[in-house]
Amino acid sequence: MPATASDYTFLREFILSRSENILDPSRDDLFEARLYRLMQSHNMTGLDELVSKLRLSADPVLEQAVVEAMTINETSFFRDLAAFELLRQKLLPQLIEKCGGHHTLRFWSAASSSGQEAYSLAMVIRCHFPQIADRSVEIIGTDINAEMVRRAHAGRYPRMEVNRGLPARLLLKYFTRDGEEWEIAPELRALCRFQQRNLAQTLPMFDRFDGILMRNVLYYFPQETQKRILQNVHAALQPDGFLLLGSSEQSVCPDLWQPVLDGKVCYYTPR
Repeated sequence: MPATASDYTFLREFILSRSENILDPSRDDLFEARLYRLMQSHNMTGLDELVSKLRLSADPVLEQAVVEAMTINETSFFRDLAAFELLRQKLLPQLIEKCGGHHTLRFWSAASSSGQEAYSLAMVIRCHFPQIADRSVEIIGTDINAEMVRRAHAGRYPRMEVNRGLPARLLLKYFTRDGEEWEIAPELRALCRFQQRNLAQTLPMFDRFDGILMRNVLYYFPQETQKRILQNVHAALQPDGFLLLGSSEQSVCPDLWQPVLDGKVCYYTPR
């Protein structure tokens, strides 16, 4: 039996309740496309059967699989190049000068998907700031999707993905070809760690970060959730650190964040 309007309403509300992501009714077709393989693996004939099982709330593994399948995982190496140029030319040199090599510089790639953003930052540091790369840099990537975290750990990417935004010279310098995939170099992998975390939940951080990249993810959340996330991020950032959002995003907490416009890129510092 085909899915009904109430089935789609249930699925949107289910995703919102589990991940706080908003899915617009105009994109209901995404459920069929993204949940097709999951339904096949569970021998389900359609969304109506999946909804029936979810309504029973008796299978937490299935529930998490549905949430992960509906998570947006759009990413690429050096996505929005202007932001990485700002890191190279201004934000990283400022941090290095302030810390003077006295403490490890810690960066958080929030909603890191399959790791391209974290590894792009690692490449910038390796290429342009080798004096700190070997001893005092840590990049943490977090994502709600366990499969994306696994892929980030593996550091292996098909040709289509390395062809998106990654300069050829960096591909040859920091990747090794293995059949149809390219594997990230050990010296980049050593700078990065990945964890499964839900950005909408409070994240316990034992040490604060010097820089946080949380780009192209806030607009998937309701405004109240955005405020809570930005409050948590504020608590996780060093007083002299920076926050980078996506080019079409802005802080909904002006009392906590000071916008700084640098050329075409806006970044934020904690008030």
